[in-house]
Amino acid sequence: MMSTDRLLAFAAMSFLLIVIPGPSVLFVIGRALAQGRRAALTTVAGNTLGAYVLVVAVALGVGSVVERSIVVFTALKLLGAAYLIYLGVKAFRQRRALQEVFARTGDGESEAVGGLRTFWEGFAVGVANPKTIVFFAAVLPQFVDREAGHTVVQMLVLGLVFNAIAVASDSVWGLAASTARSWFARSPRRLAAVGGTGGLAMVGLGVSVAVTGRAD
Repeated sequence: MMSTDRLLAFAAMSFLLIVIPGPSVLFVIGRALAQGRRAALTTVAGNTLGAYVLVVAVALGVGSVVERSIVVFTALKLLGAAYLIYLGVKAFRQRRALQEVFARTGDGESEAVGGLRTFWEGFAVGVANPKTIVFFAAVLPQFVDREAGHTVVQMLVLGLVFNAIAVASDSVWGLAASTARSWFARSPRRLAAVGGTGGLAMVGLGVSVAVTGRAD
């Protein structure tokens, strides 16, 4: 297996990349603001599983195909962007319903969250993120010790390290955003505004994903 130094170097690089808010963080924050703590953490779990599917794909050689194919890259990018925009519009349209949910449940979470549905929505966003798969395809091979053998296993281990850091970071962002949401909930206008903000954040993220990326 790979050396400890190599593993720590990858962990340090991953931390520097993850700690800066990116697409997954913005998506989790949007969910936290729109639906609350439980939805945010469920989204983190789904997004992480989706990201690890990309790790497996890279480890098995699919990542290189996406990295080299403009058609495949663009298709995944537009698919992920469209799904984010759809979720954002949906959250924005339902922003006023948050007041009724809080009135019935007291915390606005038990009905605002769809359990498995929220999880799989997070998964879909994670697995359809073209930037993630290109990052894994470009970075994971650099930290693999080919002389040690078991290249696929090494990539899977590196992917676990990356996702463990991502879970911790994204969860902190989600909890912080959901705490702010609770403060907003004290006012009906604030609550409607935060639901709309969460939806707009996801729409903006979707548009950003659609217009960025390689153009060659």
